[in-house]
Amino acid sequence: MATATAVRLDGERIFGGGLVEIKAGSGRREAVEKSAAGLDGVVSIDMGLRSRKLRQAGELRAASRADLDSRLAAVSALMDGKTHKLSADGGQEFENVRMDSFEVNGERPSGGGVVADYKIIYTQLRQF
Repeated sequence: MATATAVRLDGERIFGGGLVEIKAGSGRREAVEKSAAGLDGVVSIDMGLRSRKLRQAGELRAASRADLDSRLAAVSALMDGKTHKLSADGGQEFENVRMDSFEVNGERPSGGGVVADYKIIYTQLRQF
């Protein structure tokens, strides 16, 4: 798990500058197993690494409720089924990620406006 302040999706800083945690899960292997009647055992064919899950959690900060709604809509629009590039300060880069879910866990007033806690689940589609 890494904590960052500058997170970009496709080069855009849509998440603002608050603290963001990014946790990369492990990849999974795919295999095909076949058996034959009358023979003991199975044949296992390794299909290689497939996808892995990435989890991002943080806060979206905005000066007003209208600005927050605009930011939330911009993030939601990226759940388009297309692949994107997620990058964070410190050199972390994740290519070929698809945004699978975007969840807002709570909104609250802040000294500078409004804050919303969020969680995003991505699937990284290719080998890493």
